[in-house]
Amino acid sequence: MAADLVRVRVLVSGRVQGVGFRWGVMSRARSLGLGGSVRNLADGRVEAVLEGPRDRVDSVAEWCRRGPSGARVDGIEVAEEQPLGEVEFAQRPAG
Repeated sequence: MAADLVRVRVLVSGRVQGVGFRWGVMSRARSLGLGGSVRNLADGRVEAVLEGPRDRVDSVAEWCRRGPSGARVDGIEVAEEQPLGEVEFAQRPAG
């Protein structure tokens, strides 16, 4: 595994469900070749797990601070995790 690979878990709160947030994350992550997943959480947040080169991961995490035009981001938590070697990006069922 390349040394520049990172993995972060991003939890976004606010008006982030039903506004195209997951689609926006998925579209950006796939266009940048990132691995990971995105899903709605039962508490109203969106969770994104992003894995790949740091600059690309940071780019998507930064987008999550704004989200799509219909979103209102009230808070964001970003936690680094151990990379797992994921290369595909998927939308997961709500959790």
